[in-house]
Amino acid sequence: MRLPKALHALWIVLATAVVAATLLVASPAKAATLTEVTNFGANPGNLRMYVYVPDRVAARPGLLVAVHYCTGNGPAFYNGTEFARLADQYGYVVVYPSVTASDGCFDVASTATLTHNGGSDSLSIVSMTRYAQQTYNADPSRTFVTGVSSGAMMTNVLLGAYPDVFRAGAAFAGVPFGCFAGSGKWNSQCAQGQLTRTPQQWGDLVRNAYPGYTGARPRMQLWHGTNDETLSYVNFGEAIKQWTNVHGLSQTPTSTDSPQSGWTRTRYANSGGQVQVEAVSMANTSHNLPVQASAAIAFFGLNSSGPTNPPTSNPPTTPPPGNGGCTAVFRVTSSWQAGYVASVRVTAGSAGVNGWRVGLPLPSGTTVVNSWSGQFSGSGSATQVSNVSYNGRLTAGAATEFGFQANGAAPNPVPSLSCTAL
Repeated sequence: MRLPKALHALWIVLATAVVAATLLVASPAKAATLTEVTNFGANPGNLRMYVYVPDRVAARPGLLVAVHYCTGNGPAFYNGTEFARLADQYGYVVVYPSVTASDGCFDVASTATLTHNGGSDSLSIVSMTRYAQQTYNADPSRTFVTGVSSGAMMTNVLLGAYPDVFRAGAAFAGVPFGCFAGSGKWNSQCAQGQLTRTPQQWGDLVRNAYPGYTGARPRMQLWHGTNDETLSYVNFGEAIKQWTNVHGLSQTPTSTDSPQSGWTRTRYANSGGQVQVEAVSMANTSHNLPVQASAAIAFFGLNSSGPTNPPTSNPPTTPPPGNGGCTAVFRVTSSWQAGYVASVRVTAGSAGVNGWRVGLPLPSGTTVVNSWSGQFSGSGSATQVSNVSYNGRLTAGAATEFGFQANGAAPNPVPSLSCTAL
């Protein structure tokens, strides 16, 4: 089925951005690489499987399934997101499912894919997951899924149909489980926000996907831009209804805050204070939202323990600073005639830090149009960036990253940055 013209154009933009993102500055050589796996088990969706195992893998690693957007593929999602780089830091394994259908979209609509062990793409991905658990000694209790757009829809599908396999998910710009049901690959009613249900109705769709299941339900993290032109922002609220109902929680959040300018985060905790659903609304943000990989990894808890095997390659390019300090290294990850995307890696010194602030001298005329994982203030040569709630505390030698998209020419030469421990 052909995609709407506006959607097709958006996927072209996404694909172009991913290609551009591969033009990175040189980094140290390492052995770990993306590898295709065949014969991984039942594959009714005829998907391809790619896996990334870092050089320094934990003895009992966590496992992350990272699911791409429409017209994308596994290698593009590997190159265009930070999940593999974070795996280098924390020692977990990443599986990248890859669609072979001509439109590059996952099946999130058929009865088969929405049913536990029913078949289609969801079962193919579960086969990959189980293969990775067995082959790489990955921990079933630390197995998670994340995705963008079509991949976010599949994240909802996998948490609904396979609650016994995945412990949590992070969906970036998706729709609730079952919203596209019975529609083929595209459902305009759902996409345009015209499909609304009660929390009970949404929850029943999930419960009916695996009749008789009585185990724990996966936690869910939801991300959506208020200006999403492809999958209406209405779907964000409907997904909150669904997953809070699945967990037996009130629609009223237990806490609300703004971890970054323009973000509103609501959390829904159980009686024990454990957050089961977390939802982040991103103001003035389109469907092509910045993927907050570090925040998703933190929500999963995959950043709680690093690799246990001794390092064998890819030593840090910048040694940790002295007691109480931090360093910051700037790189441009993609650029075009009128703008660029950049990231900054912050590394704690030997005493660790409880917070940090980086001086980011940007060329005159530069306008930051989007940012993530940092609080920006000032402008031009006086730009300052401070940590947000989830990435301020770093142990000795640990690192985090923030990033931004800007209009204007990329800095040349690469600026030297100051970093202050708070």
